[in-house]
Amino acid sequence: MQLHRIQGYIQTMYLAEYPDKLMLLDGASRADISHLKDFIEHQLHRSFSDLKLVVVTHMHPDHAGGAHKLRDLTGCKVLAAKREQPWYSGIDGWLMHLTDLMLARWMANRMRKPKRNLWYSRKLKPDIELIDGECIPGFEDWQVLETLGHTDRDLSVYHPEQDVLYVADLMVQVKKHLIAPFPIFHPNQYRQSLKRVFEMNPQCLLLAHGGEVIFDEKAYQHILNTAPAKPMTHWRVTKVKAKGLWIALFRRKSAKIKPDE
Repeated sequence: MQLHRIQGYIQTMYLAEYPDKLMLLDGASRADISHLKDFIEHQLHRSFSDLKLVVVTHMHPDHAGGAHKLRDLTGCKVLAAKREQPWYSGIDGWLMHLTDLMLARWMANRMRKPKRNLWYSRKLKPDIELIDGECIPGFEDWQVLETLGHTDRDLSVYHPEQDVLYVADLMVQVKKHLIAPFPIFHPNQYRQSLKRVFEMNPQCLLLAHGGEVIFDEKAYQHILNTAPAKPMTHWRVTKVKAKGLWIALFRRKSAKIKPDE
């Protein structure tokens, strides 16, 4: 197995190559599809249809956005965590999906990337659903690990033989520091996931945002010390900002009507 690292639109993609098949370790974004196709056909000199499996680690635009389209184009299967309900369910889910698309657009703009269509269905239709510790069908040398916290369905992908672990958005690298991602829906589970990865101590740890990193004691403690103790979600941030705005407006109004001394 050879693992290729491909710089995507706003994240890094990882493609596992075998003599007769390819597996994408995450669903990428819709904007990544043409670049991935070009890499497979012109760098690897292989057919795009050699892509047999796409893992979706969670439902955000840069991890699930390309999955359905890649299946349409190549006939590959899509794998995700086994869950009863879609991540973006109901009215709240619809709003959160739009917010996540806007966040992805904002990130692309900060990275000075050209505008691309990132739209994708908020309801994933996987062909394969796995739970923690199960091997990936057709790629049995890999297994999925549930590393929850960022969302309720985060998967990491582990290759025991080569001791390679891809943790998607469990952590991100910003200015040479590893930090918790946004959002964090389940802080306690998030800390448990961090502990699990730290104790695994893989020879190669790969991130969607940061590439290969060293996750030593110092880095581990830094994330623990800076990660939110309470849920840090879209709605909580909006609520906090709205509360701050109302307080500021109230104080401003009070200052205006305060009688002169």
